[in-house]
Amino acid sequence: ENFGRIAAQTAKQVLFQRVREAEKEAIFEEYKDKAGQIVSGVVIRREKGSYCVALGRAEATLPIKFTLPTETLKRGETIRTYIEEVKVTPRGPMILLSRTHPNFVAELFKMEIPEIYEDMVIIKGIVREAGDRTKLTVYSKNSMVDPVGACVGMKGTRVQSIVRELRGERIDIIPWTDDPRTLIAKALSPASVESIGVNEEEKSALVVVNDQQLSIAIGKKGQNVRLAMKLTGWDIDIISETEYNRMRKGEIETQLEELQKESEINEADTTPAQEDQASEDEQQE
Repeated sequence: ENFGRIAAQTAKQVLFQRVREAEKEAIFEEYKDKAGQIVSGVVIRREKGSYCVALGRAEATLPIKFTLPTETLKRGETIRTYIEEVKVTPRGPMILLSRTHPNFVAELFKMEIPEIYEDMVIIKGIVREAGDRTKLTVYSKNSMVDPVGACVGMKGTRVQSIVRELRGERIDIIPWTDDPRTLIAKALSPASVESIGVNEEEKSALVVVNDQQLSIAIGKKGQNVRLAMKLTGWDIDIISETEYNRMRKGEIETQLEELQKESEINEADTTPAQEDQASEDEQQE
């Protein structure tokens, strides 16, 4: 009788184990191809260093470091997140979520902007410092469609819905162009640029801005120019007009000094010759 009871319990445990394994396998199969997509979930608890988020029958992990700096999520709150990775671990499938990944913003644009969803407008590049600012370049396959206007929407309605989802994060939408000067100038938005010099071999640029625009172009702790460099792939140095004029004045003064020295050397070389010629003339007389 005892043997029969033990055998029944063992069989029950084996059955439960197989059911759990089958459930884990089914969850992995359901989500393995969803990496790179946005999903909605409910925060069910906070653990050490992360939130546990329910995605239907699956539980996913949202590390606190992958949430926005300005947000504290509450139990029962419904959130949209980006599936960064789905992998198998000894404890079962792990679904890693993120709200800080640049592609989270790209996918939000895809959800909110029909022209992007339909591939009429393409996101060429996107860079982000989560919670502060995102910059993205866009271009249109259809010459009749303004890519920036499509993303912004009438009176900013489209982009504002994304800004709200990102808790007020600033978004700069930049029209893509092959002209590096124009692209760099636009990438430094919201600053206005006076002039740009580029070295295409080294992919470096010197940008001159109005003195009042210097701090805007550089950004808080260098954020604006840092994102612009990541977005364009160019090294960018920014100087004010005053500094640029000072540099130009110094260059001109240096050139004048060099010309003056050359002139003095030439005069020194010609003086002995003139004296020799004068001596010969006197002897002939």
